[in-house]
Amino acid sequence: MNNIVTEQLTDAGRRIEHDSFAIVDAEVGSHAYSIDEWQVVRRMIHATADFEFNGLTQFSPQAVTTGVQALLSGAPIVADVEMICVGLSKPRLSHFNVSTHQFIADEDIIAQAKAENSTRAVQAMRKAQGLNLLDGGIVAIGNAPTALLEVVRMVREENLRPALVIGMPVGFVSAAESKALLSEIETIPWIVIDGRKGGSTLVVAAIHALLALAEAQQAR
Repeated sequence: MNNIVTEQLTDAGRRIEHDSFAIVDAEVGSHAYSIDEWQVVRRMIHATADFEFNGLTQFSPQAVTTGVQALLSGAPIVADVEMICVGLSKPRLSHFNVSTHQFIADEDIIAQAKAENSTRAVQAMRKAQGLNLLDGGIVAIGNAPTALLEVVRMVREENLRPALVIGMPVGFVSAAESKALLSEIETIPWIVIDGRKGGSTLVVAAIHALLALAEAQQAR
C-alpha cells in the first residue's frame, strides 16, 4: 500500500490494517480525490466501514498540504469535545509537539453559556480564541454545529485564520448547514463532510491520516 504509516506494534496488527486498506481500495475503485486526499478519506472509511464518505468528503484547495505543514510546525489542535482529544494518538502528537485543547466542560464555559443563553460549544470556541489557540491552529469539530457556526462567524467578522478547519459535526439541527457555510469560505483551508453525517471518530481518523502524511514527509 502506498503512503500508509501504521501505528500497529505487531506484524499481525500491521497485516490486518494493510488488508483493511486494500479492501477499501478494491471496493472503491476509481475516485476523484488526489493521492493525499485519498489517505484522509480512506482512513475515514476504514474507521466507520461507511463507503459514502467517498464523495461526501470535500476539501478546499491545499487543505491537506496546509494541515500537514501545521502539524509539522507543532500547531495546536482545538476540539469541540473531549472525545477527539482522547482518541488522538499521544505518541504521534508528542512527536510533533502538538498539544490538544477542549473547553466544553469548563465551569466558566458553562456559566457563560447560561448567562448568554448560548451553547457551551460557542463559548468554548470563544475561549480558545481568547487564548490565541485558533489563529494558526487546527480546529477539529465533530459534534457541535454551533461550534462550527461560531468559527465561521469569527473567520468572516474577526479575520480569524486557522491553519485548517476540520468541520464534521453530526446531527439534524444545523449540522449540514454549518458545513455548507464553511465550504463557502475561500480564505481558510477546510475539510468537511456534506450533509448530516459526521462525528468525532471521523475527525480523529482525518487527523491520524494527516499525522501519517506528516511522518512520511518528515521521513523523506
